[in-house]
Amino acid sequence: MNSTTTSPDTHIDINFTSGCHADEPNQSNTTVPFLIQPSNAASKPLIFNQLRRFRICLMWCALDHSSCFGKFISYFIFIFFTILVPLITCFSARVPASAEIDDPISFNMLVQFPESGLSIIAFFTLSRFFRRYGLRQLLFLEGLKDDSSYVQRGYTRELDKAFRFLAFILLPSFLVELAHKIVFFTTAKISLPYVSSGVALNAIVFVFVLASWVYRTGVFLLVCVLFRLTCELQILRFERLRKMLEGCDSDCSAIFKEHGRIREQLWLTSHRYRFFIIACMVTITVSQLGALLLALESDSQKTFFNSGDLVVCSAVQLSGFLLCLVGAARITHRAQGIVSVATRWHMIVTCASSGSPQCHTPEVDDTPVSTHDTDSESSDIFVTISPQEPYLFQTRQALVTYLQHNHGGVTLYGFALDRGLLHTLFAFEFSLVLWILSKVIVLS
Repeated sequence: MNSTTTSPDTHIDINFTSGCHADEPNQSNTTVPFLIQPSNAASKPLIFNQLRRFRICLMWCALDHSSCFGKFISYFIFIFFTILVPLITCFSARVPASAEIDDPISFNMLVQFPESGLSIIAFFTLSRFFRRYGLRQLLFLEGLKDDSSYVQRGYTRELDKAFRFLAFILLPSFLVELAHKIVFFTTAKISLPYVSSGVALNAIVFVFVLASWVYRTGVFLLVCVLFRLTCELQILRFERLRKMLEGCDSDCSAIFKEHGRIREQLWLTSHRYRFFIIACMVTITVSQLGALLLALESDSQKTFFNSGDLVVCSAVQLSGFLLCLVGAARITHRAQGIVSVATRWHMIVTCASSGSPQCHTPEVDDTPVSTHDTDSESSDIFVTISPQEPYLFQTRQALVTYLQHNHGGVTLYGFALDRGLLHTLFAFEFSLVLWILSKVIVLS
């Protein structure tokens, strides 16, 4: 990567040798894939297994775009489960007039639009990813060879945890959805032209509806998990960068290049997922407000039969979207917090160099630590000082100034997706809810 920093008075050309771009590969590894290089032999089995599990997951979700036949099957299943099955369910399901249960059709039709909308957004996002990048480049596996063993082991654990997040959200929601559909199809009747109604038709549509729900939900959650996974990788790298700043012997140029590499991948992540995040936010907001209006307008009693779909849909939407928001806010918080760590490091080294000549510094090891417990940095940093030239102070000062002006994390068209933006989104959504409630109260 060649990065150029310009100002009105100076022109600085900095050549980064890290292999982040596919168009500038490392010459020594151009013929040897990353997973079979000797230097990565220890981490090969774990990373390879996790990558293989991801590919199997994509195949089961009919998202294999590695061949023309795979693309045809993927688009066919997408159209069938995302568009055709929900339309058939909305227009063919009827509740008999003799039934003593409130009509659930209005809530069922309302739920289909956001579920299919999020699935469409996620599907075309994944299609664009696979067409432009591929799974290895999307997960930044190509650049992982330049990271320390601490980052590689941590990323392997995060790959494994990604499937747990999918299971923790998908399985409980599926059980609730299964119970609701059993109640729904034992009461409702499916009527299709030129097809005789009966138990067999209800059973067939029941299976298709469940498969459609699993497909649409799985595609949406898969993109959310992929985004969180890329955020966790950068969190591990920022943690490693913080360890590099816990000693005076750290090379400022190495810290500068590592931070530049992290910023580049954060920029790529922001541009890849910004449309997905904004489109999901708009879809979820509209669907939740529509559900609120419909629930307030309806005079019927709300039961599991007529509004169970709405509960499951809202839980899945908010769970997946919160995965994205929390992951982006955490990485932005780490990116902003590295400035205070660098400033404190510069202050300690400067004071120690002008004071006592011997102080103690902890060794920077590669022992994995939980990234959830390192938001508050320890102030017990001691350094070993050797005689230094005056230019070292200027180099550290320049590095701190650079970090102060380049501390952004994940952004959405220039707006940092940090905790402040989350508070703003919450205030906006809460204001809309209060506005709707005020109109309902006035009208009633």
